[in-house]
Amino acid sequence: SSGEIPLSSEGVVVSSSSEVMGVSSSFEVVSSSSEVPVSSSSEIIPVSSSSEVVVPTGIYLANDKDENENYMQVEYKINTGFDGGGILAYPKNLSTTQKHGIVVWGPGGGTPPSSYEGIIRRLASHGFVVIALKESPGNASQAKKAIDWLENKNNTATDPFYQKLDMSKVGCSGHSMGGLESEQALIQDSRVITAIMNNSGDLGHTAMSKVSPQKTIAIVYGEGGMERPNAVADYNNVGVTAPACLIKMTGGVIPAKDPECAADYNGAPQECGWGHGSGSWGGMAATVAWMRWHLGGEDFRKADFVGSNGAYINGPIIGEQGYWKGTCKNF
Repeated sequence: SSGEIPLSSEGVVVSSSSEVMGVSSSFEVVSSSSEVPVSSSSEIIPVSSSSEVVVPTGIYLANDKDENENYMQVEYKINTGFDGGGILAYPKNLSTTQKHGIVVWGPGGGTPPSSYEGIIRRLASHGFVVIALKESPGNASQAKKAIDWLENKNNTATDPFYQKLDMSKVGCSGHSMGGLESEQALIQDSRVITAIMNNSGDLGHTAMSKVSPQKTIAIVYGEGGMERPNAVADYNNVGVTAPACLIKMTGGVIPAKDPECAADYNGAPQECGWGHGSGSWGGMAATVAWMRWHLGGEDFRKADFVGSNGAYINGPIIGEQGYWKGTCKNF
């Protein structure tokens, strides 16, 4: 067993009768001179009678699958990355049998990466190695440098991450300008295979149409967020050929100051319900589920996003007020 201790969403140690090991849904068989059982959460995986050991394949993921919870203990390092201003988070016990998928997180404009500690820790607790950028110019320049930095660590024999990262399983996500950084990284960098933007959307409404049909992309936005017109128009561009989802957070708290959200304060429209800060905080579970699906190969999650009756199509926002309203195309 890898020895990770499951955590609650508040980071409190939860008692368990056994240790947790992340395993994928598929396995490969490697010959061995003796039978060696591989432990999972409270059960033993039997080995064949021909003395072969069951070895997990795919990237390393927490065995528990609820995207609304934190699981493994996390190393959380600040003032790091290629420019010394980022955050690096990863499971405290790196896997010795599987490689880890990578998530690059982009902060919103003028917002430090430390403001997103919740979603950074959540992703790392599910098994991902997360690098949060110092800033997001929205042109992929910082995301590409961050991936280069991790790739160098993966190729350096003296580095703790040596050969522990799957550079073919890289996803990008971020808030506002960080979402634009993610979208451009998906377009420009062959190593990035998926992106999920939080409260973001191309101002020119054309970027999503440039995403390869071999990649996947999603946008999470707020019903009253300033990003809403750009998110909707980017997704609805007729040139979009990539499998894509547009996921709205609805039913948020309406400000008591303006129950009908009709007032105009200081020349700016009042955001009502779920606003521009919704996806990265109240809606972080969608990002975790998306990455487990597209980087981790958990195909059962497709039903949560694609169709007419799934968790992110018409389900409650767990632990928060309101409902998800999602739509997808090209799947």
